[in-house]
Amino acid sequence: MHRTLSTLFLSAAAVLLPAALTRSVSAEDKPNFIVVFCDDLGYGDLSGFGHPTIATPHLDRLAAGGQKWTSFYAADNVCTPSRAGLLTGRLPLRSGMASDTKRVLFPDSAGGLPATEITIAESLKELGYATACVGKWHLGHLPEFLPTRHGFDSYYGIPYSNDMNRLDRETSQFALAEKESFAAYDVPLLRDEEEIERPVDQRTITRRYTEESVKKIREFKDGPFFLYLAHSLPHIPLFRSAAFKDRSPAGIYGDVVEEIDWSVGEIVASLEETGVAGRTLIVFTSDNGPWLTFDTHGGSAGLLRDGKGSTWEGGQRVPTVMSWPGKLPPGVVREMGSTLDLLPTFVTLAGGTPPQDRILDGHDLSPVLFGTGPSPRTEMYFYQGAQLYAVRKGPFKAHFTTYTSYVKQKPFPRDPPLLYHLGEDPSERFDIAAKHPDIVAELKSLAESHRKSIVPVEDQLAKVIGGE
Repeated sequence: MHRTLSTLFLSAAAVLLPAALTRSVSAEDKPNFIVVFCDDLGYGDLSGFGHPTIATPHLDRLAAGGQKWTSFYAADNVCTPSRAGLLTGRLPLRSGMASDTKRVLFPDSAGGLPATEITIAESLKELGYATACVGKWHLGHLPEFLPTRHGFDSYYGIPYSNDMNRLDRETSQFALAEKESFAAYDVPLLRDEEEIERPVDQRTITRRYTEESVKKIREFKDGPFFLYLAHSLPHIPLFRSAAFKDRSPAGIYGDVVEEIDWSVGEIVASLEETGVAGRTLIVFTSDNGPWLTFDTHGGSAGLLRDGKGSTWEGGQRVPTVMSWPGKLPPGVVREMGSTLDLLPTFVTLAGGTPPQDRILDGHDLSPVLFGTGPSPRTEMYFYQGAQLYAVRKGPFKAHFTTYTSYVKQKPFPRDPPLLYHLGEDPSERFDIAAKHPDIVAELKSLAESHRKSIVPVEDQLAKVIGGE
């Protein structure tokens, strides 16, 4: 396995892994699950992933005692489809949550995550879990699509992106952030299915999400529970509480990320205070790469190419930390994983069986998590809307179409495809297709087989309120 774990850790994993996790799981042994999901956080935005001026000590500590995943992918390169993929374990196109018409859902959208989809929350509720969703949803703001209709016992958050319903179109996003003009965005805050604030004061949104999450941890301490904390930031517009204003040398973007790091620290502290840290698996990751067109307000993908909205590595490879004290052998995991894998992993660890009546694109990551075997994820598919643009198998990635995110240009078909070895060239700079025609042919065949597995369904993103 390509990971910096010693053979001592690997051999100890069999001892650390409870017998309950390899067969039926008793109610007392069912682990808690917390997913902390950032919005537009880039691969290079944490100090533990190489940022020189943003300090993230809580996440660094979490990674040091847990696992830092360096080849972990979001399900898509923009918000709505990425979130659908995480919660269902299925590529978003399979549920109608990826589209060539619109990339994400908007306040005038009439669609959302179909009731026929099975989420992590629904799967775990059947296994006796309490469930809570805090933060950004973006899978449909109409009542029938809200978290409370998809397996969550409660919801507290903003139902779509924090930049929507923008009232002030004359002032730049940068100026609105610097002036802390949160009222320029007519964005609602919901409690379950009731609107409780509008416009929401985004200056305190990270703090309030954190307080709600800590409250839920204390409420659920007798467990088991699943907490999905989806931060609205660092998606623009950028806001931070007074305690973090002008704190980071990296400017307002650094302030925002450092407050998210503080949030992680608060969550870990609450787990320790309630005595449940040792039976809680935390996954910290992002929905896609950084929004590079917003310059210093948009983050960094580090050495990876491009960012949000593209199928280059910077669009979907995201910083990821996993922690489960006393259970996960610490180390750097260089094997592949994806947010698509969380549903089957969580359900299996909880003693259940992932849905068998549909195609799942996720894999149970238990072998690589516990150091007992390689990652079952050997392939990754990269979509732009409803179109397959790239495929990765092992270290090789083929691009059939390329597109630079958020610029005025058309997609560029590649025939022959571009080919990169991501181990030797994670920045995707050196096309080696001419040297490896056999690998190009293999990846083209893999892409074609995959396309045949896609069954057309209703496009949820194309539906508009009041439309036909």
